[in-house]
Amino acid sequence: MGFYSEQIVPRFTHFALKAGAIGKIRAERLSQAYGVVLDVGFGSGLNLPHYGTAVARVLAVEPSMVARNLAEPLIASAKFPVDFAGLDGQKLSVESGSIDCVVTAWTLCTIPDPQTALIEFARVLKPDGQYLFMEHGLAPDDGVARWQNKLDRLQGFIAGGCHLNRPMEMLIASSPLQITSLKKFYFQGPRTHAYFYSGVAVKRP
Repeated sequence: MGFYSEQIVPRFTHFALKAGAIGKIRAERLSQAYGVVLDVGFGSGLNLPHYGTAVARVLAVEPSMVARNLAEPLIASAKFPVDFAGLDGQKLSVESGSIDCVVTAWTLCTIPDPQTALIEFARVLKPDGQYLFMEHGLAPDDGVARWQNKLDRLQGFIAGGCHLNRPMEMLIASSPLQITSLKKFYFQGPRTHAYFYSGVAVKRP
C-alpha cells in the first residue's frame, strides 16, 4: 500500500461517511444490534454511537492503522468494550458460531472477494444471529448503472478499491445468508455513488 491508500483514503472515508444524514441510516439499522457484535470494516468507529444498550461487546475488524487511530475517541466513550479482532473480512479470526450480529457499513464494496467474506459472516454467526448491513452498489436504472460501470475503475483508484457496481442484494442472496428485510433507495449525492442497500440477513436453515 502506498501513502495515498494508507494515509489519505482512511481520512477521506471518515469525513465522507460522517455526515449527519448517513447517521440516521446507521441509527435505524444498528438499533437492531445486540450481544456480541462483529463490526467488519470498522473504519474510524462511526457505528459506535449508534449501538444501543443491548450490545454487550464490539469486535472490530479493520486493516487501517490510521482509521483505528481516528476511532480512538469513539472507542474511549463507548459504553461497552471494543476490541480489535483481525484485519481481513475474508478470513475472520473468530470462532464459528460465536457472534450474535455481524455488521458492515459501506464495506462490501471494498472487500476484494465479497462472497468469501459473506461465507465467513455466516460461519461466525450463531444459529439465530443476524447480519446487519448498510451498503452502496448497483443501481436499478440502466443509465445510472452504465455510468457506474464506466466509473468503477476510477472509483477503485480514488477510494481504496471501492466498487460502484456490485449487486449487493444478489451477492448476499447467493451466499449462505438469507435476506429477511431490505430497503433500497437513492441517497443524497451523485446517483452513481448513492444507491443504498440497508437490510438484515440470517443464516439459511
